[in-house]
Amino acid sequence: MGEENAKYAGQGWFTLSGDVNSDMVRRVFDAVADMSEDRVETAHILIQSNGGYVSDGICLYNYLSRLPLKVATYNAGAVASIAVILYLAGKQRYASDTARFMVHKSHASAPHGARPDALRIIVEGLQADDARTEQILREHVHLSEEHWRVHAYSDLHLTAAEALEVGLIDEVKDFAPPKGMRVTNI
Repeated sequence: MGEENAKYAGQGWFTLSGDVNSDMVRRVFDAVADMSEDRVETAHILIQSNGGYVSDGICLYNYLSRLPLKVATYNAGAVASIAVILYLAGKQRYASDTARFMVHKSHASAPHGARPDALRIIVEGLQADDARTEQILREHVHLSEEHWRVHAYSDLHLTAAEALEVGLIDEVKDFAPPKGMRVTNI
C-alpha cells in the first residue's frame, strides 16, 4: 500500500441505490459483513433513492446508526421519502451543491371496494409509520414551523443549502473517493 493510500486505511467507499426494500436490506447486511471482514472503520456511503417501504428504511436506519463503525452518508442527486430516514443513519452527512431531498408523510392505496374497517387499519398503519419517521426526523433535523406545516400536507423539498440550515447535512460536500481507492456498489 502506497503512502497516499495508507492515510485512508480503515476507510471504504460505497454506493447504494434503488428502492428501499427487503432486497436493499439484504444487500446492506451483506456489505456490512464484508466491511467487518475488511476492517472498515469508516464507511462513506453515497445514497441515491426515491424511497420505498417504511419498515425497511427504519430497519436500515436503526442498523446502520448503531454499528460499531462510523457511517458517513452522501447525497449527490436525490434522496427522497423513507430514504431520507436511511440517510440520517450517517454520523456525518454530506450533500453535493445540486443535491435535493424530499420528505413526505406515508401514503398507501386502498383496494377497490375496501370496507371501512379495512380502510381504518390502513390509516392506522400510516399514522404509526408517520409517528416513527417523524420521531427520527425530529432527533436529527431542526425544521421550522413553516417546514412542518408543508410536511403535514405536502412534499417538503430541500436544497443542499436548505438542508444545511436545518441540520439535515453537516456540510455541502461532494462524494469524492480518493484516487486509486476502490468504490463498491452495495
